[in-house]
Amino acid sequence: MKLFILLGATAVGKTALSLKIAKLLGSPIINCDSRQIYKDMSIGTASPTKEQLNEIKHYFVKILELQQYYNAAQYEDDVINLIEQLKSTHKNLLLSGGSMMYIDAICNGIDDIPSIDPEIREDLKKRLQTEGLEQLRNELRLLDPEYYNIVDLRNPKRIVHALEICYTSGKTYTSFRIRRKKERPFQIIKIGLKRERNDLFKRINKRVDMMMKEGLLEEARSLFPYRHLNALNTVGYKELFYHIDGTWNLEFAVEKIKKNTRDYAKKQMTWFSHDNEIHWFSPDNEKEILDFISENI
Repeated sequence: MKLFILLGATAVGKTALSLKIAKLLGSPIINCDSRQIYKDMSIGTASPTKEQLNEIKHYFVKILELQQYYNAAQYEDDVINLIEQLKSTHKNLLLSGGSMMYIDAICNGIDDIPSIDPEIREDLKKRLQTEGLEQLRNELRLLDPEYYNIVDLRNPKRIVHALEICYTSGKTYTSFRIRRKKERPFQIIKIGLKRERNDLFKRINKRVDMMMKEGLLEEARSLFPYRHLNALNTVGYKELFYHIDGTWNLEFAVEKIKKNTRDYAKKQMTWFSHDNEIHWFSPDNEKEILDFISENI
């Protein structure tokens, strides 16, 4: 069996093309966007429309409540299990999205890191707020000096996650970071979509304006009571939350959404540029892409 992966930066044009590829393959679409998995976040995550969902069967779209914790390791397990179920009826499958860690989880696998004790997670979250990042950094330096020497010490998520592993398992986080590529019982073919940077940035700015017209601010207002949840620590919502609480005016918040989305797209492009297995195409060359897929089915 073959798994085709359609990837690329946000706003590059994956969604429309994924429908055509899925029809060519006779495949459902396995979503690989870590925020489209959640319910109630349709506009801000550019989720597939009802018409698109009716046109092609999608998996991993709007299946989780905002309060549910989900990560790349869980995604790996769920998608691999789904592929196992579908392989008897499909020779080819399509996975589409731009979440870098989720794609990496399917292609290479994630180290078998233990599930975090919820009490430890909650305790560290509170301690980050009350004691500050410096105290947690010092603890990580004592518990796992090897990881301390390579981690981004300004990134609280990385520091807290490493401590969660240390306190849950009684071992260092480093001991779980084997990074051994897992063998998959299917062939992976990666198709990357790429645009000139200025073109992509214009599309991002235009899409943000369109989201605002479609009601992104109203959607953000409905989600404001849940703004502390990890699912909503997301570009498009967190900026508008600053407007809703009176910190920023609306024009400034919208400009910040555009800038932060462009910055995220740059991170995606940098990440994907290191993968030599990706076959790159312009999204405008649909025939070339579909011909390539036909030749590799």
